[in-house]
Amino acid sequence: MEQTTAASLAAEYLRLGGSRRAKIDDNHVGVRQWTQETPAAEAFWNDHIAPLDDRRRDEVITLLPTINRV
Repeated sequence: MEQTTAASLAAEYLRLGGSRRAKIDDNHVGVRQWTQETPAAEAFWNDHIAPLDDRRRDEVITLLPTINRV
């Protein structure tokens, strides 16, 4: 099955060692980060995810592990 663009971006970010976690509360989407991520993951986020419009960036964020998961 083919992944959506958002799913592909989220998967690649995590594969590169990304440590940001989704925070979803009352339909407000954001990220939290407590640990340093790899330089490759940070560069990928800055180059491919941060520039997205709010709706598309939120779609990627919702595919990351959440702060509520153990």
